Amino acid sequence: MGARRHLRFITTNPIQSFISCMFLLVLAGRESLISTCGGRAFPTASTVLRRSLFGSTLSKQSKFTDIQHRINSNIVFSNVVLASNSNEDNDTFGSNDLNGNSNDKDNRVPSTGWNHNPPSETSRFWQSPNGDSAAARQSKASSTTGSNGNSNNEPRTGWLHNTKPKEKDNDTAKVGGISKAQQRLKQAMKAQEENHRIVHPPSFHACGNDRQIVVTEHRISVPVFQDSKQPRIDVAFSIVEEVKDDATRQFYESMQSMTPSQRAAAYVETAALKTADDMMIYLQGGPGFGSPVPVTGLAFSQGSSWGAAALGKYKRIVLMDQRGTGQSTPITKQSLQVRFPDLFSLDDKEGDLDQLAKSHPEEYNRMQQTLIAATDYMAQFRADNIVKDAELIREALLQPLPADSIPVPRPWGCSLGQSFGGFCTMTYLSLIENPPKVALFTGGIAPMTFSAYDVYNSLWAKVKERNLQYYSMYPGDISIVKKIVKTLLQEPATLPSGGKLTARRFLQLGMSLGGSPSSFASMHNLVSTAFLQPDEVELTRGFLKTVDNIQPFDEHPIYYWLHEAIYCDGPKFSPSDWSAHRAYEAQIQTPSELDYRLTSQLPSDARPTFFFGEMVFPWMSEDYAECSGLGCTALANALAGKEDWGPLYDVDRIKAVLAAGTSKSAAAVYYDDIYVDFDCCMKLTARGGPMEKVKVYITNDYQHSGLRDDGANIFTKLHGMATGSVRTPS
Repeated sequence: MGARRHLRFITTNPIQSFISCMFLLVLAGRESLISTCGGRAFPTASTVLRRSLFGSTLSKQSKFTDIQHRINSNIVFSNVVLASNSNEDNDTFGSNDLNGNSNDKDNRVPSTGWNHNPPSETSRFWQSPNGDSAAARQSKASSTTGSNGNSNNEPRTGWLHNTKPKEKDNDTAKVGGISKAQQRLKQAMKAQEENHRIVHPPSFHACGNDRQIVVTEHRISVPVFQDSKQPRIDVAFSIVEEVKDDATRQFYESMQSMTPSQRAAAYVETAALKTADDMMIYLQGGPGFGSPVPVTGLAFSQGSSWGAAALGKYKRIVLMDQRGTGQSTPITKQSLQVRFPDLFSLDDKEGDLDQLAKSHPEEYNRMQQTLIAATDYMAQFRADNIVKDAELIREALLQPLPADSIPVPRPWGCSLGQSFGGFCTMTYLSLIENPPKVALFTGGIAPMTFSAYDVYNSLWAKVKERNLQYYSMYPGDISIVKKIVKTLLQEPATLPSGGKLTARRFLQLGMSLGGSPSSFASMHNLVSTAFLQPDEVELTRGFLKTVDNIQPFDEHPIYYWLHEAIYCDGPKFSPSDWSAHRAYEAQIQTPSELDYRLTSQLPSDARPTFFFGEMVFPWMSEDYAECSGLGCTALANALAGKEDWGPLYDVDRIKAVLAAGTSKSAAAVYYDDIYVDFDCCMKLTARGGPMEKVKVYITNDYQHSGLRDDGANIFTKLHGMATGSVRTPS
C-alpha cells in the first residue's frame, strides 16, 4: 500500500513499446486531468510516464535497465491497471474508459462506489492483463513444471522485488459458493438496505433500588412485500437494558454527538453480540397497537411489571412496534390517502359506488384498480410478516458471522406474546426455522383449527356472562344504559372527532369489560356522567369526549380492517366475511336477550341491555370518522371478502418444534377471557393436540389483562414453568 503507483503497459515487441512510449509523451503535453471524485487533480501524463518508467530514485543506467525489464512484461496497453494508493503522492485516479467504450460497464476501470454496480463474474475486468480468465490461468498453472509449479507466463505484479506469482489470497477462498469478499459486499449492501439507526440519543431513567436503565430507540427499513425489496417501510423498536457501571454509561453518553446511523453502528460494535440468548422480544396485542413505551407505559422498578422481571433474566428487552403501528411507518386513513390517493377520489362525490360508476366512470375505474393494490398492501401487515420483521431486527443487532464460518442458529433467547402477540408467537413456531428458545403466551393461544365464525359464536356466551357480572356489581346502571341506548337510537350524537355516536357504537364500549379489575368501576363512572340532568336526555360533552378517546379504531384502523384476518389461516379459513356480524345476526334471528333494540325498550331491569365484546362490524365505516368514506369502506369490505389469505399456522410444525424442545413454552390461559376462547385453548393444549407440550397455567384470578395487572408474578411463573424451575401444572 505504501509503494509508488505505477502505470503498467508495453508489449513484447520493442517497436510497439516505442510507439506506446511516444503516445504517452504526446499525452504529456496536454493539461492535467481533473478528477471529479474528491476534487483532486490527476498528475500530468508526463509525470505518470516518468513515475511509471523511471521512478524517482533510480540512476540513469538502472532506469534504462528498468525500462527493458518492463518491456519484457506481457501486459496489454488496453488493460491499463492502476495500482494501490501512493502514500508519497496521494493521487486519485478516476474511472475514465481508456478503451473509449463508455457504454460497457464491465470493460472499464472501476470507479469509486463500484460496489453498487460491480462487474459481472464473466467480465474482462476480472481477467489478467494478458486476457486470460481465472479458469485459463488455473489451467496454465496446473500444466507447467518447475520447482514451485508456477508458469513462466503467469502475469507479473510489476514490482521489481516481487517477481514470483502471488499466492492465492485467502480472501478469495470461497465459502458456500461465494468468496469472502463477495460475502462481505453482500453484508454491506444488506446493511445499507436495512438502514439501522438510533433516532435519538439514549435516555437514562432512575428506577429505584439501585437500578438505572437506558433506553435506545431504533429503526430499521424492511420490505413491505417479502419477495420484493421495494417498497420499504420503517419498523421501530426500543431496547431497554440496565446500566451497571460507569463504562456503560459513558459509552451511551458518547452517542450524543453521533448521527443516527453512527449510533446504531457503535451500538452493534460495542455490544458485540454473537448470539441472541440474552435478548427477549415482546410481541404486543392487537392487531394494530404499538408496544408499550418504556417508563410511561411499562415500569422497570423492581417488581413493578413483567418488564422489570424480564430485565432480571435477560440483558436486553426489545419492544417492537409491529409494522404499521406505534413509531413504525403508520397505517391510518391519512397515510393511505397519501399512498393511494385514487382510492379516495370519490369520497367527496354524492351517491353510492354503483351510481358513481355511471356518473364518474374514469375515476371509478382508477379507484377499483387502486383498491386492488391497497388490499394487497394491507394484506402484508399480518403475523406472517411481523415475525419476519422480528427476525430482521435480531439479525441487525447481532454481529455478522465470519465469512468462513458455518451458519449456526442464533434465535431469540425468549419471546413474550400477549393476546394477539401470542398469535404471532404461534406463527413464529410455524414459519421461522429457528424460533425463540423460550416462548411464553399470556391470553394468546390462537384458535388455529377453528373458523372465525365458530370462535365468535362461542365467545357470545362469555360476553353475556361478563355483562351479568357487571350489572350484578352495579344494578343501578341497567336503567341508565337503557336510557342511553334509547336516546341514541332516536338521534345519534356527534363526537368531537366528527364521528357519530350511535347506539351500536356505544355498546362497543363493552370490550373494555374484559380488562383489569377496575374496568367495571370505569364503566360505571362513565355512564353515570352521560346526561346533563338525570331527568333529561341531553348528553354531556365530557361523556362524548371520553367515549371518543376510549375507542381506538380512529387512531388504530388496523384493529378494524385486519381484526378478523388474524383468523384467516389460508384459503380453508377464508374469507372472514364479517364473521362477528354474521354470528350476531344469527343470534338475534329469533327474539334474543342479545338484541339491544329489543331489550332497551323493556321497562323491567330483569332484561338488561348487553354490551358487545371485542368484535368488529361492517357498519363501523359509517360511525367512525377515520374509517369512513367510500375508499375506507371499499377497503374494509375487500379485506373481509379476501379469499386467498396465506397460511399463518402449521399444526405439524408447531407440534414438532415443541416436541423436540427447540422451543420451550408455557401459557397463561384465563378462564373468563372474553377475547380469546377458553374452550379452543383447551382443545389445542390437550394431550394429543398440536400444543400439548405447552405447559398451561389456568386461572380465573385474572382477566385478559393479567399481564398488565400482575405482570411480574405472571412472567416469573411462566418463565419458570417453561424452563423447569416451577412445577405447574402439578
